[in-house]
Amino acid sequence: MCRKRLPNIVYILADDMGYGDLSCLNRDSKLKTEHMDRVARQGLVCRDAHASSAVCTPSRYSILTGRYAWRSRLKKGVTGGWTPHLIEEGRMTVASFLKAQGYDTACVGKWHLGLDWAKAGPACEDVDFAQPITMGPTAFGFDTFFGIAASLDMPPYVYIANDRVTALPDRVTKNGDAMAFWREGPTGSDFRHEEVLPKCTAKAVSYIERHAGGSDPFFLYFPLPAPHTPILPTPEFQGRSGTNAYGDFVMMVDDVVGRVQAALEQSGLSEDTILIVTSDNGCSPRADFEGLAALGHHPSYRFRGYKADIYEGGHRIPLLVQWPARIKAGSVSDETVCLADLLATCADLYGMRLPADAGEDSVSNLPVWLGAEYAAPLREATVHHSIDGSFSIRKGKWKLEMCPGSGGWSAPRPGKEPPGAPPIQLYDLSADIGEQRNVCAEQPAVVEELTVLLTAYVRNGRSTPGHAQQNTGPYHWSQLNWFAAEIFARNDQMRG
Repeated sequence: MCRKRLPNIVYILADDMGYGDLSCLNRDSKLKTEHMDRVARQGLVCRDAHASSAVCTPSRYSILTGRYAWRSRLKKGVTGGWTPHLIEEGRMTVASFLKAQGYDTACVGKWHLGLDWAKAGPACEDVDFAQPITMGPTAFGFDTFFGIAASLDMPPYVYIANDRVTALPDRVTKNGDAMAFWREGPTGSDFRHEEVLPKCTAKAVSYIERHAGGSDPFFLYFPLPAPHTPILPTPEFQGRSGTNAYGDFVMMVDDVVGRVQAALEQSGLSEDTILIVTSDNGCSPRADFEGLAALGHHPSYRFRGYKADIYEGGHRIPLLVQWPARIKAGSVSDETVCLADLLATCADLYGMRLPADAGEDSVSNLPVWLGAEYAAPLREATVHHSIDGSFSIRKGKWKLEMCPGSGGWSAPRPGKEPPGAPPIQLYDLSADIGEQRNVCAEQPAVVEELTVLLTAYVRNGRSTPGHAQQNTGPYHWSQLNWFAAEIFARNDQMRG
């Protein structure tokens, strides 16, 4: 008997693109994102979608593993270009799961989950570039990889094909411009920063075209290096947005989405390919919010904060899903979903359950995709994380933030909160989507309920039903008991 062909999956992950940048999500956007708008018209728009973190690395960890990154050794911040691998050896990823189902798997673009470079000395940057790289994408389920180690502003600036650089560094480069900034570092002889997005796009399109007429399904994970700094729109896109260089770079990202769409259509693959377009966190202040606001454009839309923050602008992101064979065109969902949900959703596509030690924080979004009826919210609650390691938990309309300020880069920054500011924040997002009125003193029972739930999620090593798992890394999670006790004590003081 002939097995029905499984759907291809193409996952486009923009880097630092805000919810408000897309004209299909923000009617007042000054950027006309025609290709992403087309994905929205032909598929599903998720209006309450979240990255698991407000910064790059932890979001990527969650996308591929279905596990919150604060359960790993990374408790705050991001990895760098020289950092050893973050994903634990033996851990299931979306790529390894799909590969076991017969998929060809490829990663093209920005990895930013650590690599093990061959060492040539004691310092982290003492690397022998002539030797193979280990514990990169091909060690975690990808058949092939072409791309860069981390963000485009982080050295080393070399292309990597599978486990080797494509050219040895022959110079050191640095740029100090605010928008076109990158740190000083060794640069490959074939590497030009402004060419990275076009070159990766060409590789992704070529990968799709090679599968035209093929019998085996494929998974293409395409994490873009844009519109993250350095903001480098090519001449073709300079001035196209009518805003600034950041707006032009978003237009270039939109064009990348269009090129992928065209490749799928021209290869006869569009009908049964799941195309996902999203972002790893909110927009960075490098975009020049003040200048954009003067033009009437707001990358964070109506939300407070931006990249790095615990506020909605830090982690609420665009999420568009197109699958012509199964998803009704023009669908819209207000269900709270998380980028960590990809692994469980893939398992659900094939009627499979994940093992206890995989996808601990992943919930299937398939009912949302297919417009199926379900009695209760898919996710009991969702945990968010800021760049300084501050926690937040969202359940229904309530969002509890375990810090007195942003936990990130917007005001009030950590350590600069106003004197006497409450140590925690509670917002009713149904009435206060801009997170302006802290009601923690008025709702002590809600604060206590969400604190207990967050504590259980941390201690149990998972936020989904199943056997408890171990968190990894050096942090002593038992300290959360002290944290919870402190919260309860403060609530008692508020009641008094």
